[in-house]
Amino acid sequence: MDNKKRIENVQPLRTNKEIQEMILAIRRGNGSYPKNKKIAERDILMFLVGINTGLRISDILKLKVKYVKEKDNFMIKEGKTKKKRVVNISMLRKEIDDYVKDKADHEYLFKSQRGDRPISTVQAYRILQQAGDYLGRDDIGTHTMRKTFGFHHYQRFKDVAILQEIFNHHAPSITMRYIGIRQDEINQTLDNFRLG
Repeated sequence: MDNKKRIENVQPLRTNKEIQEMILAIRRGNGSYPKNKKIAERDILMFLVGINTGLRISDILKLKVKYVKEKDNFMIKEGKTKKKRVVNISMLRKEIDDYVKDKADHEYLFKSQRGDRPISTVQAYRILQQAGDYLGRDDIGTHTMRKTFGFHHYQRFKDVAILQEIFNHHAPSITMRYIGIRQDEINQTLDNFRLG
């Protein structure tokens, strides 16, 4: 599948099994050689932050160690909307503490191997795309993380208004379409629908 179609087809991971498979695929790397342990930890934490906060990849990659070290929440000004948002990371406390213990406060959380800068959004996309390819999926991209967060948040709380606010969407219909719920609901109504 070409990249344009892949980007248009990005889906959430709808089950915990799919999430666990994705974590294992990210840890594994691209298959030609084993992924360095520290790089694997970085990439998995990036994925976990994405699926547990709903942040856009561009905002995730701007994070520095000082924002998350020994904190359960931090404030971010989202790049796309320019709105401030409090981000809760308490569910990832152990993983973050283990990951940042030897890192300086000024370092980027998801630091590139090439200097004192974060990995690029293109590199983040490649990490997820390679894991998706390993799993035989052509619907994985950087938005998979945000959509996965939204899908599971909606499944648990059934409150589109809160999710709309978290995502800073203008309408509930945008949020529902974004996380794939609307199409799932449509499909369910048609599964046993038959006339004649």
